[in-house]
Amino acid sequence: MPATDSTADSEVAARIAALPPLKEGIAAAGLRADKRLGQNFLMDLNLLDRIVRDVPLVAGDVAYEVGPGPGGLTRALLKAGARVVAVERDRRAIPLLEALGTVADGRLRLIEGDALAMDAASLAGEGAHIVANLPYNVGTVLLTGWLSGEIWPPWWKSATLMFQQEVAERLVAAPGGGAYGRLSVLAQWRCRARILLTLPPAAFTPPPKVSSAMVQLVPVAAPEGVRPGRLAAVTAAAFGQRRKMLRQSLKGVPGALAALAGLGIASERRAETLSVDDYVALARTLDGFAPAAERC
Repeated sequence: MPATDSTADSEVAARIAALPPLKEGIAAAGLRADKRLGQNFLMDLNLLDRIVRDVPLVAGDVAYEVGPGPGGLTRALLKAGARVVAVERDRRAIPLLEALGTVADGRLRLIEGDALAMDAASLAGEGAHIVANLPYNVGTVLLTGWLSGEIWPPWWKSATLMFQQEVAERLVAAPGGGAYGRLSVLAQWRCRARILLTLPPAAFTPPPKVSSAMVQLVPVAAPEGVRPGRLAAVTAAAFGQRRKMLRQSLKGVPGALAALAGLGIASERRAETLSVDDYVALARTLDGFAPAAERC
């Protein structure tokens, strides 16, 4: 990176570090977390800096942030040299974020609106990193969309996201346990997933009723010959009746029982006993049974 860019990054970081504490800005703006928006603010700037250090970004990379609220995580990303594209639907937080953007020499692009209605790939561009303390009420929906694209590798290089601890454990769960399910397969069949840290309710303002965890997902090479839609259908059927044997839960999926037999997977097994590789193999095999109209 040229020296002038490095100097500019240092100046921006220094100005952001000199800003008043988040609590002062929030109080001045009269901003209170809104349960309807799933808001729980992280106030500890040292903790936010630690989270950003685990993001595999270099100065100049784009970070796509959903629900920045008062901008604590946004500050940490900007100090790390990222260019931030932030989507915020809470109009009360906009003045705080606009002021932060001014201090950051325009390296913060703020979009007011609902992230569920946004084309994140177009906003952030190829090679962005998704980094967010996601609102609990939309986090899983957003992640499922980011994981389900037909094109792979996706537009994002990594996703470092805060979830309820229960959801985080589902994302990284191994077969055989109660946490392992459809979301586990969706996250792991073409991503490397790990929990970076767990946080107690007291780390947030206001404290939620449950603990939280920061999860990081990094795309890896996708298995050949598997369509995301096929895998989604198979796992939806299998885990939709997870207490039942596969011969019952998958009987409505054309060709599924024959595919199980061909793969040597006993139909008496239950959904949570199959590995991610098993589901990939089943989805790949099932495409041979699919009607021609579905193979497009």
